[in-house]
Amino acid sequence: MKIGVIADIHGNASALKAVLNEFDKRQDIEHIYCLGDMIGIGPDTNEVLKILSARRDVSMITGNHDEAVLAILKGEEHPFSHSHAKEHHQWIANNMEKGFISKLERLPRTIAITIEGMSILFIHYHIEQTKLNKHISKDPFSRIVEPSLDNLLSLFKANEENLICFGHHHPLHFFEGKDTIFLNPGSLGCNSKPTAPYD
Repeated sequence: MKIGVIADIHGNASALKAVLNEFDKRQDIEHIYCLGDMIGIGPDTNEVLKILSARRDVSMITGNHDEAVLAILKGEEHPFSHSHAKEHHQWIANNMEKGFISKLERLPRTIAITIEGMSILFIHYHIEQTKLNKHISKDPFSRIVEPSLDNLLSLFKANEENLICFGHHHPLHFFEGKDTIFLNPGSLGCNSKPTAPYD
């Protein structure tokens, strides 16, 4: 079974359409996993969410930007660590179609599956087990570490999955340890070059 992995679309509908078109042309991708931050930074909030919600072959998890916007929409505390983006998040909240609120609310933070004997974890970024259910205002996501096998092994030391797919940190990561592969496909929609990465 072949899957597609995308992350950090960040409201960039053009990049999302380009990547989904590539997946569809291949005709061998059975399912696509979207690793959070569908919205935030870019302006195409409603279009991105419409595209993703319309597909039956896409599973999504939430990221920090998704949850911060959702907190505003629900009248909850916005994360202090994102205070620099609060005005922007408010703009997104003001312009987001309200029908997407319940859809975002229902999204999990993690998806764990097994494919052909390989255990896989999909997560926006590492969260300590004790913080998995903490509100975004409590900053549950771990601080970003420099990408290296040793750093990721240390960060995810409590995890036993064979493949851990994550986003949040926008550069591409691919590190293969003895028991675990770490994959970050890179930010699909927030890139300094005219490209939309995926795996």
